[in-house]
Amino acid sequence: MARRTIPTLPPLDWLRSFEAAARLSNFTAAAAELGLTQAAVSQHIRLLEERLKTRLFSRLARGVALAPAGAAYLPHIQSAFATIGSSTTELFEPRAVQTVSIRVPISFALLALVPALPDLAEALPRIQLDLVTIHRPTDYDLPGSALDIRFGNGSFPGREAERLTAERLVPVANPALASAADWTSLPLLLVAGAREMWAEWFSAAGLAGHPQRSHRFDSFVAAMQAGGARGGGGLGARPLIDAARYSGALVRLSDFELPSTSGHFLTRPSTAHLTSAEQDFRQWLLKRLAGKA
Repeated sequence: MARRTIPTLPPLDWLRSFEAAARLSNFTAAAAELGLTQAAVSQHIRLLEERLKTRLFSRLARGVALAPAGAAYLPHIQSAFATIGSSTTELFEPRAVQTVSIRVPISFALLALVPALPDLAEALPRIQLDLVTIHRPTDYDLPGSALDIRFGNGSFPGREAERLTAERLVPVANPALASAADWTSLPLLLVAGAREMWAEWFSAAGLAGHPQRSHRFDSFVAAMQAGGARGGGGLGARPLIDAARYSGALVRLSDFELPSTSGHFLTRPSTAHLTSAEQDFRQWLLKRLAGKA
């Protein structure tokens, strides 16, 4: 029975040149990044192709493009480098503080992440957060971190998404207003955008009409603060308002809850390789919110 030939691992320099050239689509740019000459990078790629007996790049007039075999090989090489990097950090820099950058809607930051900071400090003492609050959907288009939290139905092109919350909508107000004979006569507190769902709630609850007065806010957390300040009745989204309900700052005005298909999702680019700190934060956040969706 013939013995199977096991290919030897290509030299690391060849693989580094391949990864940089594939990511930058240019041998010259890869050489500049690696501190090599363009000729050295070109030679590394040629030797790697000869070793693998496979063309990895198509040479173009300006730069290069990955051949099908190269495109299939690249994510494996990047994953291997990421594993080596994270393992080196974990094993040889165990006391280093690691920063996790994340973009997050301001309401979720204030109502979900800020109250969880003591738990994060206990569970992951070597992780510190760099929070960038998002006010408009277009803010996500700016260059930033790999991780972000988005509100929607879970469909975010080019990104992997893991659900954090599934919202249930219920009217709430300051306890002093809850005793009103007809709470529907209170001013309604509206939230511009995806959460402007008072009409849907009234219809599903079998109640008719809106009061003549209403106030509109550009963030959910601002509307809830107005509700706590006796500004009117707000359409609260559970589980974000649960802490305010448990503390007595807000009380329910109705027992009817309207399930929503929308919620918050932890997302990252489909091609992203998370650092060990980002992976730890991801697992902590998913566990923290498990059962609260």
